[in-house]
Amino acid sequence: MINIKRFHHVAYRCIDAKETVDWYRDKLNMELTVAIAENEVPSTKEPDPYMHIFLDAGMGNVLAFFEIPNSPTMGRDQNTPVWVQHIALEVENFDALVDAKASLESKGVEVLGPVNHGVFKSIYFFDPNGHRLELAANTGTEQQYQELKRVAPMMIEEWSKTKKAPRHAAWLHEME
Repeated sequence: MINIKRFHHVAYRCIDAKETVDWYRDKLNMELTVAIAENEVPSTKEPDPYMHIFLDAGMGNVLAFFEIPNSPTMGRDQNTPVWVQHIALEVENFDALVDAKASLESKGVEVLGPVNHGVFKSIYFFDPNGHRLELAANTGTEQQYQELKRVAPMMIEEWSKTKKAPRHAAWLHEME
């Protein structure tokens, strides 16, 4: 049986490792904890120099990036809407979310939100690599989260057959 403890790290590509480290440090107070550079890919032995950076995202969570200068210019999946692929990070509460928005805007970052998702509120913005980021603050009650967990399997089953939004948790979008 596999017993997952937590994410070791989640890795994305970046355009410039130093710019990425500086941006995440200056905008989100994330500390660089590890930098690994090789001229050969350890798993495949391909000759492909890279810089792999690891940033502390709090509570043992790590956000990592690869700069791979010998590959074609970085892009994004053009078949996926920009709002779908994103990195979501949690803040303490709604006040911290409002403060984060003000802080980011004071540093020249364009921020969307807060957006109400029923049991959490979020703000959205982009890093210098074009990755969409979300800061989220949980605002729901324990009972609401339990209800969402209870109906999740039923929603997946219905969705798999109809490809239409099930109504089991429609109350989320009716909350203000």
